Amino acid sequence: MNATEPLAGRVALVTGAGRRAGIGAAVAARLRADGGRVMLHSWSAHDAEQPWGADPGGPDAVLAALGGQATDLDHIQLDLADPGSPAALVDRTIDRFGALDLLVINHARSGDQDLAALTATELDLCWAVNTRAPLLLLQAYAARFDDRRGAGRVLLFTSGQHLGPMPAELPYIASKGALHQLTASLAEALADRGITVNCLNPGPVDTGYADPEAHRRVARAFPAGRWTTPAEIADLVAWLVGPHSQLITGQVLNAEAGFRRHLEAVPLVNDPTDRA
Repeated sequence: MNATEPLAGRVALVTGAGRRAGIGAAVAARLRADGGRVMLHSWSAHDAEQPWGADPGGPDAVLAALGGQATDLDHIQLDLADPGSPAALVDRTIDRFGALDLLVINHARSGDQDLAALTATELDLCWAVNTRAPLLLLQAYAARFDDRRGAGRVLLFTSGQHLGPMPAELPYIASKGALHQLTASLAEALADRGITVNCLNPGPVDTGYADPEAHRRVARAFPAGRWTTPAEIADLVAWLVGPHSQLITGQVLNAEAGFRRHLEAVPLVNDPTDRA
């Protein structure tokens, strides 16, 4: 194996890669730079419903930013709220690239509802996309994983709900908390096959979702005075799914760069650090 391409010959599926500013696109770029072949997944209809909106250029713009469709890069749009989509996504990845070694489950549905606004519909949708779909993706991955190709890697994403209250996002954090608690059991289920399963909490990442005031408030809560970038998270993901992370499995890793929640919660009014 070429030391400069630690993922040479490996095939990765990265979900939730529908925006150029997002973590998924940054992860795809890094895995390709490491020699991997990458299938991107997105569902632009969800982003279009959110305040930040879908990528103006759509999935084609994401692909173009990564160099365009190629022998080592492709893209699929599927709604993971559909219970048949996870297996279809795994099957189409294997049909395209001949295998699937690395599964990066980065997608999420954002469910911003507090206790008063909580609805069964949003709870069910967040469960379906954020918890059920990852479980079904992992099931399909395990069923079709080729043990002869060496070690496998699965990476889930959680949020910071275990480190501090997030009362305005109850459907989202309930579903993300479930992934957190599932990690150890999923890792145990696949350990004897040489597949690691870990879960990453990246903390606040600058993917363009925050309005200017929130952006400044969050930035000052980092010791460095700035948000974490998608490229920095992609560097960590590349290591966690790479050949040198075999000792890490069943773990929930917090990569929040020292984020101080108590500062983020303080209003910006009369804040001497506010230089905008």
